[in-house]
Amino acid sequence: MVTVAAMLACTPFLAPIASSGTAFTGIDGGEYAAGWTAAVDGPQPYNGVSPDLAVPITMDDGTVLKADIIHPARNGRIADGKRPVILQMQGYGKLPLLVGQAVLSAADGLGIKKPLEDWAGSLNLPGVGLDGLFDLTRQADSGFIEAAAQDWKLADAGYTLVQVDLRGTGTSGGDWQVFGDREKQDIAEVIDWITRQPWSDGNVGTMGVSFTAISALEATDRMPPGLKAVFAYEGSGDIFNDIAGSGGAVGVGFLVPWLIGVNALKMIPDVTSMIVGKFDPAQQLQWLKDRIADPLTLVDMVVNGYTALTPDQLTARTRQLVDPNSYFRKGLKTDVAHIQVPTFMVGSWFDIFGSTPTDTFNSIPLPEEQKKLVMGDGYHLGTGVAGFGHPGMPPRLDVLQRAWFDHWLRGIDNGIDKYTPLTVKQQGGGWTDAPQFPRSEAVYRRVYLDDIPSGTSPNSKYDGGLSETPRQVSVNDLTVAPGLLSLCGRDVARISAGVTSLIEACGNDSRIWENDGLTFTSSPVVDPTTISGPINVHLNTVQDAADGYWVATVNDVSPDGNSREIATGQLVASVRQVDDDTSKTSANGDYTEPHYFLDLSRRQPTIPGVPVTLDVAVTPIDAVLQPGHRLRVDIYASNFPKGLPPLIFLADSGLKPQHLRLDPDAPSWVNMPLTASIPD
Repeated sequence: MVTVAAMLACTPFLAPIASSGTAFTGIDGGEYAAGWTAAVDGPQPYNGVSPDLAVPITMDDGTVLKADIIHPARNGRIADGKRPVILQMQGYGKLPLLVGQAVLSAADGLGIKKPLEDWAGSLNLPGVGLDGLFDLTRQADSGFIEAAAQDWKLADAGYTLVQVDLRGTGTSGGDWQVFGDREKQDIAEVIDWITRQPWSDGNVGTMGVSFTAISALEATDRMPPGLKAVFAYEGSGDIFNDIAGSGGAVGVGFLVPWLIGVNALKMIPDVTSMIVGKFDPAQQLQWLKDRIADPLTLVDMVVNGYTALTPDQLTARTRQLVDPNSYFRKGLKTDVAHIQVPTFMVGSWFDIFGSTPTDTFNSIPLPEEQKKLVMGDGYHLGTGVAGFGHPGMPPRLDVLQRAWFDHWLRGIDNGIDKYTPLTVKQQGGGWTDAPQFPRSEAVYRRVYLDDIPSGTSPNSKYDGGLSETPRQVSVNDLTVAPGLLSLCGRDVARISAGVTSLIEACGNDSRIWENDGLTFTSSPVVDPTTISGPINVHLNTVQDAADGYWVATVNDVSPDGNSREIATGQLVASVRQVDDDTSKTSANGDYTEPHYFLDLSRRQPTIPGVPVTLDVAVTPIDAVLQPGHRLRVDIYASNFPKGLPPLIFLADSGLKPQHLRLDPDAPSWVNMPLTASIPD
């Protein structure tokens, strides 16, 4: 939430809605791309903006939300007539974004923005240990900043831009709803209000990045008639499974500082209204009362979750998080069936919300002309879109965003509906247009863990093998214990939004973290081998306590020994119960994407010494193992701070060592979608 920034044919439920027969372009946009770029970089109908700041919008319950409205202007005068509107529902306060937009516009006006972006985008000094930094800076000319910030160039193009502080955040009154039902209702009411304004032509698009991208997707919930398009950059359709409770553990490395940040920013008074002469003492007094009544939204839930030793010590509020039927928990997931307007999403495999975009895309009940997904190999800071706008690459993100709104809000036949539905950066490969996800040529097969040393990971707790042929001949318990070397691993780069990826030894190599784990490595592949889809790691485990915590990663090991994590999953042993109604399986019945109830009332503590089978859901990926590379599965007992189980689970585990039982009669294996066999 940082702001500026396949499957077998017998599993049809994983295939996206069939194409209507449209001939889609490649990743570069084909013959249409030049026109999309010219629409942004060429002459615009307006040459300035006319702001109307601190505008109150009253909800049906009397709560006042505050909006900043940026109108197109020509020679300092507001444009006449009605125009389409682009809305961003803001959670960090519209004032910081207003300042950022003004700085961006000023830099553009001075003629320094593009040279600076081009310079930063050209930086690349391989071999100096700063590849992670340059992976970030090389995205500067990709249009990601403009696409995230609701660039005022959209106003120059004739759009009215609206920023509204969400209820309980920024300058808006009320209590912060944290993606709740009331928040969704508010967004629908704001859209209705916009359509009734004299400057609006009744066509509204929502956009956003991270927090605001989630709100952009939320806008579809009530299906307001004025909403005509969505552009969501690094959003989430399922916050709980992405970060708030994945596998029973909480993503504290991001959620805690995020909650502190939003709660701090909501305390900034409405300075803008004072500057523009719209300060309303009664309204500001109510704002202050609301803030005093709820100064630290959800912080009490976090504190309770990490101080309660038993379920009866959980407050009613905290219990909502571990009750899948609670309104709070349900509110953390977008009802994809309600996405009935054209939607363009941008994400990345190692974004903090990287677990669910492919599922969201596949589930949106629209034809491929009306839904698009770009998945990069990056983090929350930029999504790995370096090179966008360069020859042979996808168009810049601001270009794609503008083309999307031009087509769906203005009715311009610019061909964006014919842009490839899935633009994917394969980990270990390049950018490709995927006809579907998972790719149809990838077939699920078991790859077995065994205790035959691979000779490739001498410093791990155990260096085992990985093969499609079961090779384990006797029972062997391998022990792994919680540790802190996860602080130097790609899981932490993920939860830190990419910040720690600047350290090359941690962001792109797991060998330090592997000192705390068990590794199982295959023989080298002979031909390029694609992995496409979600993965399930099936483990036969033994706990020494009433609970345990298991982490599994899938890695691409290069000939020089570098071990790059390409997928990750985690599971608290006592909440291992799988919901078969929502889970997905391959032809042989093995899970490909297990979904857990994650319901405290269904919890099943483990019995010390008694084997327990776990199915660990690992994030969906699209990757390619190059010839000479090996497949590796790492097993750990911790991944702090990406995942930290609540104290109830930690107390029952005692942080004791855990055991992976390799048993020929009850094997551990990975169910993985591959385009070729893994050599024995």
